[in-house]
Amino acid sequence: MSSIWNYPTRVVFGDGASKSVGEEAKSLGAARVLVVTDPGVEKAGLHERVLDSLESAGIKTAVYTGVDGNPVESNVTGGAEAFAEHRGDLVVAIGGGSPMDVGKLVAVRARTDRAWEELDDAAGGSIHVPADLPPVITIPTTAGTGSEVGRAAVVMVESTGRKTVIFSPAMMPKAAILDPELTVSMPPKTTAATGFDALTHCAEAYLAVGQHPMADAIALAGIDLVNKHLVTAVEAGDDLEARGAMMQAAMMGAVAFQKGLGACHSLAHPLSSECGLHHGLANALCLPAVLDFNEAAVVERVVHIGLLLDGQPDLGECSKAVRELRAALLLPNGLGEAGVKAAQLPALADLAFEDACHRENPRKCTRDDLLALYEASM
Repeated sequence: MSSIWNYPTRVVFGDGASKSVGEEAKSLGAARVLVVTDPGVEKAGLHERVLDSLESAGIKTAVYTGVDGNPVESNVTGGAEAFAEHRGDLVVAIGGGSPMDVGKLVAVRARTDRAWEELDDAAGGSIHVPADLPPVITIPTTAGTGSEVGRAAVVMVESTGRKTVIFSPAMMPKAAILDPELTVSMPPKTTAATGFDALTHCAEAYLAVGQHPMADAIALAGIDLVNKHLVTAVEAGDDLEARGAMMQAAMMGAVAFQKGLGACHSLAHPLSSECGLHHGLANALCLPAVLDFNEAAVVERVVHIGLLLDGQPDLGECSKAVRELRAALLLPNGLGEAGVKAAQLPALADLAFEDACHRENPRKCTRDDLLALYEASM
């Protein structure tokens, strides 16, 4: 069986790189841009240099800030209405994973009014995503999701109440601008949680079933960057080298997980939708148990991750190193400390089993396996 290996969008990286967005947009023929962001980015003024750059390039701008921490369908509807009202021809999404996902879905909604259930990637909906989407430029202000180079977006669909993945190569941003200066104001806890998201993307991609040697190599390099720089980024937020390294790790995680993810993400998604946990924190709390679960199936790969994290080649060291990193970052020690109740776990396990991510897990998961992993993460 043949494999198809792809690489991501154009990436502009460097301190102050966000000031080049006007030039990037102009090169794509844009004249009217909708800037999609969230209230936090707007309050911090991080979007101002973006607006200045676009306007200096002679581009007319409008701003849409109706984005929640976990995007819901109405966020996209509002953004699509703003894009149409502005007569936009390009979307610039600035912020964390949520604004970037909403920005990509605004582009989708500009070309189709099909229900999100029909576009759901788990149901083969990618064939319904139009190929001629308006271009998107992404500018992350966090270092975790890697959505800036991804060809997918996640939204909570009203009819099902579930996080739904919309996927298509047409959704890949035309340019991603990585400016470490934009992440300096990120609080330590958010830096830690988003950094764990990057780590989990890399680890799960490396362990996922299938053959993708380029994704594997990128995932390992991303894990190495997280190990060397996440603690510094948390403890010394103005360290631009560490901030830049974490932005690279986040981007690399998203490049790598085109190979697939795994059980940790299936566990994490309901924890966000049902319990309100930050996605990166949910990953941090579940990853050690998933690594232990997978070790029997892919022992050499789990040991390889452990070697990168703490230099120890023994069985069980990988999950131990992840727990130690989590503790060093002062994150909760388990789901219980994060407010999840034992009584919630059976319903969460039902939702986790419906989530498609565990299909690429190197060890097959039943619904009861996922429940046991929740219990082991308490």
